[in-house]
Amino acid sequence: MESRSLPVPDGLAGERVDTGLAKLLGFSRSFAAEVAEADGVRLDGIVVGKSDRLRAEAWLEVEWQPREAPVVVARAVPDLRIVYDDDDFVVIDKPVGVAAHPSVGWDGPTVLGALAAAGFRVATSGAAERAGIVHRLDAGTSGLMVVAKSERAYTELKRQFHDREVSKIYHAIVQGHPDPLSGTIDAPIGRHPGSSWKFAVTAEGKPSVTHYETLEAFPGASLLEIHLETGRTHQIRVHMAAQRHPCVGDAMYGADPTLSARLGLTRQWLHAMRLGFRHPGTGAMVEYQSQYPDDLQHALDVLRET
Repeated sequence: MESRSLPVPDGLAGERVDTGLAKLLGFSRSFAAEVAEADGVRLDGIVVGKSDRLRAEAWLEVEWQPREAPVVVARAVPDLRIVYDDDDFVVIDKPVGVAAHPSVGWDGPTVLGALAAAGFRVATSGAAERAGIVHRLDAGTSGLMVVAKSERAYTELKRQFHDREVSKIYHAIVQGHPDPLSGTIDAPIGRHPGSSWKFAVTAEGKPSVTHYETLEAFPGASLLEIHLETGRTHQIRVHMAAQRHPCVGDAMYGADPTLSARLGLTRQWLHAMRLGFRHPGTGAMVEYQSQYPDDLQHALDVLRET
């Protein structure tokens, strides 16, 4: 068990407890929330919750059990497809149910574990459990990911993602019909004020821009092509839900369970369809494309038959 005791700095007065702990002690926001939910945070001797507010000069006491760092475990993922591979990077088509890298609380398969099991060696840059990872897809989202194999590729690809030079095209089926049929959603995204695991459009969030175009319309649903200008966690899911058009099958963000069941979906209809960037070695533009996995294709077929 570890602990810290100190006065709340003036700069953190008014911050939520979990946000303040993350800034003050370097915790992740989710871990800070867990510490608070375990009654590990006191202000002037009184236990406070994760959403309570810090007060300037109040005496802060924090007690927590350190986590063991997650490690990459080699584990084959038969459905993970290698789209392209060279000395600098590997592009994979990630199936649903696979996380990008290991994390606390996740005991399922990972992209890094699958690559290790297949004999791939990736860049060592980044934290050990995220080595070579330059961007991520949710475990519940399928599609294209690139993983750096060389150190120069890691540095250059991270820069391209940071500078918004990467083309990221997704397809999504959402409930209803967006109005207008094509447009841009420019709304900041941050942690959901009532959940450690969800995100939401919030005034304090990070700038987030999503461009969309309707490809097909069905009774009660639409197939969209989406271009991400930024890359926030759950960005498409949050932005579409905020427009009252959640991704079909996305129970976390308010999808209709009746429609999900009719389409045979157990996850959000969202797929990373195309990925383009400059090759970190040659500088040439490259682009890779995926196809819908069976569960998403089946749902689309059902909609087309109605």
